[in-house]
Amino acid sequence: MILYINCCVRSTSRTNRLAKAVLEQMGSYTELYLPSEDIRPLTEEMLHKRDALLAAGQYDDPMLRYARQFAEADKIVIAAPFWDGSFPSILKVYIENIYAIGIVTTYDSAGLPVGLCKASELIYVTTAGGQYIPDFSFGYMDALAKRIFGIPKTRLIKAEMLDVAGMNAEQILADAMENAVKEDAV
Repeated sequence: MILYINCCVRSTSRTNRLAKAVLEQMGSYTELYLPSEDIRPLTEEMLHKRDALLAAGQYDDPMLRYARQFAEADKIVIAAPFWDGSFPSILKVYIENIYAIGIVTTYDSAGLPVGLCKASELIYVTTAGGQYIPDFSFGYMDALAKRIFGIPKTRLIKAEMLDVAGMNAEQILADAMENAVKEDAV
């Protein structure tokens, strides 16, 4: 299963357009549109419940459905526009909700994370009005994927400079779509 995690709140999102071009080449997928999901920051009560479920091995509880879905995906595509130096906050809240020890990761005897996710690849798709700086968006997701979740391959697909005066945003986006499709064929 290909899991499409869509963090794009605008109906005319350029990031979503770019991601859909990538997904079109990949085949059928399951879309998780985060703005429509009932995903909330974890409270103390929620953390206690999650810890109790995980300690009891009750992984089938609805509270852990996002973690199970993420862990079972064969490939993951995340569409997250570059806002204010990072990604939309709903993605961080989603990460809090999927970070379940025993489902997406575990720890070895030295306390180091060992990923449990099946995905062979995580593709991070983004667009930026100005220059794209990956440190606090793709860089973060790349580290989580490889070092925590056990996803061996990550790829960044981006279109940047879309709101800079004198730049042709539609051409930049079209070029990014074309290049993404070429990369996927390699």
